[in-house]
Amino acid sequence: MDKNFDHWNREKKVLESTEYKPLSFHEQDIWWCSIGLNIGDEQDGKNTLYERPVLILKKFNTKIVWVIPITSKHKTGPYYYPVFHDGKQFMLILSQLRLMSVKRLQRFVRKIPRGQFKEIQKSLIQIILQ
Repeated sequence: MDKNFDHWNREKKVLESTEYKPLSFHEQDIWWCSIGLNIGDEQDGKNTLYERPVLILKKFNTKIVWVIPITSKHKTGPYYYPVFHDGKQFMLILSQLRLMSVKRLQRFVRKIPRGQFKEIQKSLIQIILQ
């Protein structure tokens, strides 16, 4: 697959030049996020803003968050965690936890239940401590 890194770099420059928006975002939120066009098997974004839904795992401050990318492709194994929405299954890609600027956050999708969020945290901790 031929990736158009030049187009992503132009979009990334636009994102960087924007002021921080006063966003109301929290841990447990799912947002569309411009995660970009990446290298190898790193999860890419789609469409013109190179977006992908992500779960906000940790809010460090008003500018930086840890996110977990989400895919609609069914995957199995310890590095994936299933979440459901409107009768569809999506997979959190736990192995691709990333630090992101909130400048990349585009649109709020929904909040996941607190109990499910705690289970996701436990799964991620198990992966890190293996």
